[in-house]
Amino acid sequence: MNHPPIVAIVGATGAVGVEFLRCLEERNFPLAELRLFASARSAGKHMTFRGQSLVVHELTEQSFSGVDIALFSAGGSLSKKFGPIAAKAGAVVIDNSSAFRMNPDVPLIVPEINPQEINNHKGIIANPNCSTIIAIVPLWPLHKINRITRIIAATYQAASGAGAAAMQELLDATKAALNGQEYPPTVLPHPYAFNVFSHNASVDLQTGYNEEEIKMVKETRKIFGDPDIRISATCVRVPVLRAHCESLTVEFMSPIQADQVRDILSHAPGVKVVDQREKNYFPMPRDASGQGDILVGRIRNDLSDPTGRSIALFVAGDQLLKGAALNAVQIAELLVAKN
Repeated sequence: MNHPPIVAIVGATGAVGVEFLRCLEERNFPLAELRLFASARSAGKHMTFRGQSLVVHELTEQSFSGVDIALFSAGGSLSKKFGPIAAKAGAVVIDNSSAFRMNPDVPLIVPEINPQEINNHKGIIANPNCSTIIAIVPLWPLHKINRITRIIAATYQAASGAGAAAMQELLDATKAALNGQEYPPTVLPHPYAFNVFSHNASVDLQTGYNEEEIKMVKETRKIFGDPDIRISATCVRVPVLRAHCESLTVEFMSPIQADQVRDILSHAPGVKVVDQREKNYFPMPRDASGQGDILVGRIRNDLSDPTGRSIALFVAGDQLLKGAALNAVQIAELLVAKN
């Protein structure tokens, strides 16, 4: 790897691609050159990075010559096609899609949890699903002290999880609704303004679980290195622009108290405790948006568990940042530090 590296962003004009640029700039990521790639439709556009205007180029099989790190956020089909091409050209691919996450030869990394897995990459590293990251960053420090045996999650997922087009659809649909106008959805399957509906991922007709829910189950087990954790999730799309929230009920191996959880999380990396009972002030999307920490609150013992081994939490995290771009850039920082 060059020192500093040449970095490429694939999907530079998308919602996560824009955040890649922001994270690289705000974190003063050491790079020799930044190259931007997107579809032919976006080729020729200009984007600003560190005060300079960079041209977006069309992604081709020849795009990765000399590239050391390639940050991908262009969808699973493009990742499957171009990820191996980039890796063969000598780049380390950090992919934000689901294309490689469950491949046993591809590390699935959250830097606060399993940074050591970076040593096992073979040219491609997977970035976990946003809902998985937002849940497990605060759960990991608890799991290390008192093993988690079961997680029941309910998500409240923002438009940002479905990309820039979904965010625009929410804005346009809301304006139309306020003006008493119809707005037929084109990006998401149901009317979005003032509405809540099951996550738009495809549903397994046999189990009734959708792909987003299964991702949370499988990815958590892989990242924690614990295939025996019992996990159930219900993923829901809500009319919020960015930052997902999740309600988590967590069962531990041994009894645990809310005050102990609060103390552990107050010292956990990537976590900020927002748990002001007296003010009824807890994690909200508006506070989570635009910053990198996972906000955690509503910390309380689960009254339905007489054994005292269960805790209820409410978390919020920026899907475009820690749920996507920031986590990938943190992985890239591990690569640079390693070399």
